[in-house]
Amino acid sequence: MTAVPIRHTVVFRLVHEPGSAAESEFLRSAAETLAAIDGVAEFEVNRQISAKADLDWQFSMVFADQSGYDAYNAHPAHVAFVESRWKTEVAAFQEYDFTAG
Repeated sequence: MTAVPIRHTVVFRLVHEPGSAAESEFLRSAAETLAAIDGVAEFEVNRQISAKADLDWQFSMVFADQSGYDAYNAHPAHVAFVESRWKTEVAAFQEYDFTAG
């Protein structure tokens, strides 16, 4: 079976004030931690600019296949980040995973 790349995205709003040091530190820490996990490629942090949306930020990354994505989800650094930062600093989020159509 051919490997199917997966683009994992999560769009979110933080509890921190926009432009605050706490917001910047969260984004920096997330990028440093999550992009370093084996199997993560093309990690990006993007700011939402549409007035139609109520979520402010997006993390986007690519995995070579489902096993890479599964390994990321179970990786101790990912689990620790979710438990110690995400659950307390993210006010709302939506998660989307895409493959080529």
